[in-house]
Amino acid sequence: MTPRALESIKNADVVVGYNTYIELVADLLTDKPVIGTAMMQEVERCQKAVEEALAGKKVAVISSGDPGVYGMAGLVLELAMKYPADIRPEVNIIPGISAVGASAAILGAPLMHDFAVISLSDLLTPWDVIKKRVEMASAGDFVIALYNPKSKRRTSQIQEVREIALKHRLASTPVGIVHHATREGENMTLSNLDDFTNEFIDMFSLVIIGNSQTYIQEGRMITPRGYKV
Repeated sequence: MTPRALESIKNADVVVGYNTYIELVADLLTDKPVIGTAMMQEVERCQKAVEEALAGKKVAVISSGDPGVYGMAGLVLELAMKYPADIRPEVNIIPGISAVGASAAILGAPLMHDFAVISLSDLLTPWDVIKKRVEMASAGDFVIALYNPKSKRRTSQIQEVREIALKHRLASTPVGIVHHATREGENMTLSNLDDFTNEFIDMFSLVIIGNSQTYIQEGRMITPRGYKV
């Protein structure tokens, strides 16, 4: 969490968020009203936040990582824009540290060249669209970072991603997996494209598949930028 994000939570009159994320900052919320909702209640949650702001309260809507990367920033803006400009609450988006950036730092330097970030969650995006994005990113030799790589319900999708990537990359291509990046229980695993799906992967994991130049040396995953060294 950035200092600016921390101050925003401390200065808020009301804090709104997904229950799992509320729990992560529970120690900051002992004296504040909290509005927490479950998964798949994002619209209701953000609408309530906008209504609280319309009532004159300073509201902090929290997301995991960066609110503009698979977070609630876009939805809050969409809902706020439905109100006339003269009563519309001011929306300030406070950048955070995204899982892809945090995980890359833990693994070494895998994002030093062009990369694509793809979520494997098909709750809001059709799976065929996701597969096409994986195919294009693989063909383009992008380093690929996978959010929401596997859940109790979604177990086959990560295998399909592996098969797509293997059409364009060597089986030995480095793959890094980070679990609970920057949080309690953080750990990372280095593997390769052929074997990485045998490792433990869940919704709190982020997977980074290297490009054709990525290599592993002394436990660090590195994608060269192109400098002569």
